[in-house]
Amino acid sequence: MPDDTEKFLANQYPILLTAEQIQAKVKELARQLSADYAGKCPVFVGVLNGSFMFFADLLREITIDCEVDFVKISSYGEAVRTSGVVKIRKEVDCHIEDRHVLVVEDIIDSGLSVTYLEKRLRQQQPKSLKFVSLLVKEGSAQVEYRCDYVGFRIPNRFVVGYGLDYAQKLRNLPAIHVMD
Repeated sequence: MPDDTEKFLANQYPILLTAEQIQAKVKELARQLSADYAGKCPVFVGVLNGSFMFFADLLREITIDCEVDFVKISSYGEAVRTSGVVKIRKEVDCHIEDRHVLVVEDIIDSGLSVTYLEKRLRQQQPKSLKFVSLLVKEGSAQVEYRCDYVGFRIPNRFVVGYGLDYAQKLRNLPAIHVMD
């Protein structure tokens, strides 16, 4: 991205997390996951669309054998707050019964998506089911949820970049920006 564009975006949308901070955290999470799942060949399930950058970067750093799949859900539409209704757009295709499953999210705020996915995936009887999220938004939970691996805890602000969007735009920013 040209320097002028980065400066414009940083002025319009202040940077919360730099690309360098994000990449350092991705490597740290990958080291931890690789150690925790050594010899187990887990299934990593990326939650589309938001997690695609984090998911790809994380998997490039994973040093163990693993399988990859995706699920697509929606709860925002074109709003900056969740609608409260989680809709499934694409199911997990691989067989997860009696497998170690790691669901990779971009951000957890209300907790509705995580609890929905946990309930839905547990029906397929995985050996273990854990959640990884790059971001967890503080003070925005509407339900109690569990997240086993957290990259960053952030303030309750609407953020874009590094896969996170507003109305399907701004996903391509390399840093995470606050959009008020």
